[in-house]
Amino acid sequence: MTLEIKICGLTCAEDARIALDAGADYLGFVFYPDSPRAVTAPRAAAILAALGRPCRAVGVFVNAVPDEVARVAAACGLHAVQIHGDEPADAFAGFPVPVWRAVRCGTEGVRPDPAAWPAQRYVVDAAVPGRYGGTGVRADWERAARLAAAQPVMLAGGLTPDNVAGAVRTVRPLGVDVSGGVEAAPGRKDPARLAAFIRGARSPQRPCRKGP
Repeated sequence: MTLEIKICGLTCAEDARIALDAGADYLGFVFYPDSPRAVTAPRAAAILAALGRPCRAVGVFVNAVPDEVARVAAACGLHAVQIHGDEPADAFAGFPVPVWRAVRCGTEGVRPDPAAWPAQRYVVDAAVPGRYGGTGVRADWERAARLAAAQPVMLAGGLTPDNVAGAVRTVRPLGVDVSGGVEAAPGRKDPARLAAFIRGARSPQRPCRKGP
């Protein structure tokens, strides 16, 4: 199965188009106002409409109420929603679109516990106190590999064109998720770095794990 790639933190149609042309499988939009990569629902919808072709968009949310997440998902035609904050798992039971749950790997293990959070995928990020992601800190690949052996994992956290091939070989995830590692500035992608990242991610010969 081909490794899947999500380019996250998109803020303009130009970068979204570049990501698709380079081979990205998912486009990520951050609906968290405190992020330097934040977009509104109307902005994300306009970007997606400007592409003029089908794509799978994933919305990233932090501590947003389920009704608001559902409203944005419908307005933007999101393929999935990625939940990144301190939300209770039961709040998203029976959600109308697939749920991806961000989990953080650190010295205390994987939090929140994936077993308590039924989700289509688990986005593994680094554990940084007081932060919900987007730190550029590398996740614990060994812990991530153990989780990927049992669950569908999208590996995130500090990935770059220089280290993504090694990350894929070590973790064997279903896919990888990058934002800052392919940027020229927060919210704006560097086309050369983005293309190099995708080449590097798909270069390892070791197969990725299967997922839904």
